Amino acid sequence: MRQAREAGVPSGRLRRTDVDKPYHGVRVVCDALLPEELETDRWGRALGPAERAHLTLALAYAPRMSEGEFFSHITAAVILGIPLPYLLIARSLLHVSVLRPRRLPRSVGIRGHEAKRSLVTTMRDERTGLLIATPAAVWVSLGRQLTDPYDLVAAGDAVARTWRVDSPLATLADLQSAVSAGRRVGVAAARLALPRVRTDSASRTESWLRLTLIDHGLPEPERNHDVYENGAYLGCVDLAYLGLKIAIEYEGEHHLLDPEQWARDIARYEALRAAGWIIVQITKADLFDEPALAVQRVRAAIRRRA
Repeated sequence: MRQAREAGVPSGRLRRTDVDKPYHGVRVVCDALLPEELETDRWGRALGPAERAHLTLALAYAPRMSEGEFFSHITAAVILGIPLPYLLIARSLLHVSVLRPRRLPRSVGIRGHEAKRSLVTTMRDERTGLLIATPAAVWVSLGRQLTDPYDLVAAGDAVARTWRVDSPLATLADLQSAVSAGRRVGVAAARLALPRVRTDSASRTESWLRLTLIDHGLPEPERNHDVYENGAYLGCVDLAYLGLKIAIEYEGEHHLLDPEQWARDIARYEALRAAGWIIVQITKADLFDEPALAVQRVRAAIRRRA
């Protein structure tokens, strides 16, 4: 409010019906759009509606944050682009932390936390300019927020990802240091998840598919493997058993909604099959509703090769 007055915004403008009041002292234009550069995450994935809404609230709340306050937990994960389940984000308040001995923030719509200085450090997010906990600390804190171990591994995969990025949000060594720093809420789950984190996974669903195959007794597949045949590039496959020339592809909804992407996928699959590859295509329903049947289809492909 003070900033609005200093900027010369008339008080009457702040009382109009197209202005929302998400937090005390904060006014935002209803249905305000995110800046175009924030509509996608740092890997180019379009944000979902829950992510956009949560990030919009974080940007709105930031001007009223007190000295020493920073975003953490689920909110910091959304700011960083770490993949989380839709409902977890949609139902979450903004997570705002302080370092002890400061008192945790208390406000409607905010979940406050106190953190030890020995366990959490902060950084300024380069894309949004928001002050957040460092990625490794955020990942450990998600050990309490994420009830499914696969989601915690998938979040770790995103944090440590080196595949087709300039640099990871945090290295595996950073994650290990955060896990080893001391006792805190979520660290036990993070300690169990860390050995399963990989640096070359490209999405939450891809991580889920890998873990599903392994936990049903299949060998761990290679991830995001570039296939060449006689010097010609045939494409990149999500998961693969290279010696058997079996590729496991996750077919997300975006493949069906983007005709050009779907056409490229069909051409890629035809080229791979012509080169002797078996392609096992797994859908969202396969993975999350009938995982045993999805694994059975991969087993059948292995038996065909055997």
